[in-house]
Amino acid sequence: MLPNDSNTTVQSAVIDTDYIELDKLLKRENLAASGGEARYLISQGLATVNGAVESRKRRKLYPGDRVVCCGVEMRVVAKPPCSAASGESEQGGSSLE
Repeated sequence: MLPNDSNTTVQSAVIDTDYIELDKLLKRENLAASGGEARYLISQGLATVNGAVESRKRRKLYPGDRVVCCGVEMRVVAKPPCSAASGESEQGGSSLE
């Protein structure tokens, strides 16, 4: 049975790459103790992506995707750009000379 939406906790899962695989996300967010446990949860139909049960362990998740597993709802979001961009520009500018 899928978790009841009224009992779901919502959190952001910030990624700094283009995508993250579903099993890796579950492990990283401590919904599974190991990669093997994450893959087991997925194989048992206990994870949904964007409202549909997902059986692909290595499903690529992109910013905007919504994952629900073990009573936790996660929204995948991209890491915001670094606010210290001016410091990076100075360093980058000196290395190009």
